[in-house]
Amino acid sequence: MVVDLIELTLNHGLFVVRAAPSLAEAEQIMITWHPHMIVVDMDHDDSAAFVLRLGVSDNTRRSVTPILGLTRRGDLATKLKAFDLGVDDILTVPFAPEELLARTLAITRRATGVDRPIVPSIQIGGVHIDILNREVRFGQSAISLSSLEQSLLYLLASRAGEVVTREEILDMVWGSDYVAESNIVDRHIRNLRIKLHDAYRHPRFIATVPGQGYQFVPTFSNRGWDDDQAGHSPPPKLVATRQS
Repeated sequence: MVVDLIELTLNHGLFVVRAAPSLAEAEQIMITWHPHMIVVDMDHDDSAAFVLRLGVSDNTRRSVTPILGLTRRGDLATKLKAFDLGVDDILTVPFAPEELLARTLAITRRATGVDRPIVPSIQIGGVHIDILNREVRFGQSAISLSSLEQSLLYLLASRAGEVVTREEILDMVWGSDYVAESNIVDRHIRNLRIKLHDAYRHPRFIATVPGQGYQFVPTFSNRGWDDDQAGHSPPPKLVATRQS
């Protein structure tokens, strides 16, 4: 699920992202694809050996592929171990999409020497999203989202057409250690719908699946909104890994 959010946040012109369901498959991708940065799930059992192998391979090629580590453990010992293994930066899950973007831009800027703008615009089912400024736009009409609301929208949109359970939403947006109120997910979904002008009974974006969770509807109508729609270097290539 984390890799879905990574792809959705980064794979929109600024970067080209390939996802690997396992560390072994990531190694195979890198043989021919040569990414500019690698995102590694440091909580994976084999992540330490994987990062060390990357270092040996890079030394052989006399090059360095920067690594962004992800972890659900926010303790200092885990972060220090990751840095000792050779990661360039580490991000705690759950993360805000704009923080992932900012850290990725900083890492690839240092690695490639190419400075890219930090305010990309992405599109999800006809909805334009300004990641850094947390703004969603339909034509000329715009709304502002909180970091949590944007993460919630990203999570649902990254799995468009799939049902995302309340437990998955809690784990991804609030974190596995968060002790939640019984209706916290439903309350934030309701607030997000209000901002999106999304009707519960006739959803254009977020549908309720009774007894299961929520589903992003990957279709959009501009009805009720304005219809006006508002030489770069090749985008860096990234590999994102997750547990199988």
